[in-house]
Amino acid sequence: MKKVKSLLLAVSLSVTSAFAAFPEKDITLIVPWSAGGGTDTIARALVKNAKKHIGVNVNVINKTGGQGVVGMSAAKRARPDGYSVGMITFGLSTYKLMGLSGLNYKDFKLLQLLNQSAPALSVKDGSKLTSIAEVIKEAKANPGKVTIGHTGAGVAWHLSAAALGLKQGVEFNFIPFDGGAPTRAALLGGHIDLAATGIDEMKQLKEAGQVKIIATDASTRHPLFPNVPTLEEEGYSKSAPILDWRGLALPKNVPADRAEVLAAGFKKMFDDPEFVEFTKKVGLNLVYEDAKGFDKFLGDMENILKPTLDAVGLLKK
Repeated sequence: MKKVKSLLLAVSLSVTSAFAAFPEKDITLIVPWSAGGGTDTIARALVKNAKKHIGVNVNVINKTGGQGVVGMSAAKRARPDGYSVGMITFGLSTYKLMGLSGLNYKDFKLLQLLNQSAPALSVKDGSKLTSIAEVIKEAKANPGKVTIGHTGAGVAWHLSAAALGLKQGVEFNFIPFDGGAPTRAALLGGHIDLAATGIDEMKQLKEAGQVKIIATDASTRHPLFPNVPTLEEEGYSKSAPILDWRGLALPKNVPADRAEVLAAGFKKMFDDPEFVEFTKKVGLNLVYEDAKGFDKFLGDMENILKPTLDAVGLLKK
């Protein structure tokens, strides 16, 4: 009996030690977009000092395709042992609503929201359209003639501009491009009248005097762009801003204690001065929400998106 008790105690201590030691090996962060892109760059900056904060390295792996569906599906299906974390992005708010995939945020154990990026409308320096009022006036006078470039139907930038047009009863001519870089190039080349992008994407061009950001779709002005008014300030408010976002999530069945360790570790990475300085440099708006707050934000976002997707014919019924 004494030997049995000793064996049970040893097993108990071993199990306790195993849980206490988590993580014991490097963690994988699955990014659903290509290397070198905005989401990938942010992910790598976030985990750069991971070992200092969580005791192991966090290695980024890019799994691309299907407008992010491939990578986020891989994160959902990963072994639920805490060693795989997924970067989830705005598409997760629209896939199911648009009928592109059955995937949505309820398929994950959420960790935290990382950032929200406000949509913005920009014109080339020297454009005759120097304000939202002038854009709306021109669009009313010439239906379907004012061109707005964006990065694809159903992305935050497209939906924000589409919601503005619907609210004001004007018809824009939306032109999709394969990414932010070609959208910006088309604007600079005079091939489109406006570019619908994230406001941070225009930081360098604005500083170089090549573009003017005429408005942002947000509840408050961006701290790095204090002279750029919001749509509401300009008198063109909508029901609510449609914000691009990025966050972290785990496979659904990761044990609660391991999820807690990861949540604490990634929060420390989020607060790391080097990461904060990087985000300021690139104009990224950091917004932290824990799992509970993140869940509420995503639920609210779906409610905001439904009527807009329906109005532009993208809501699957």
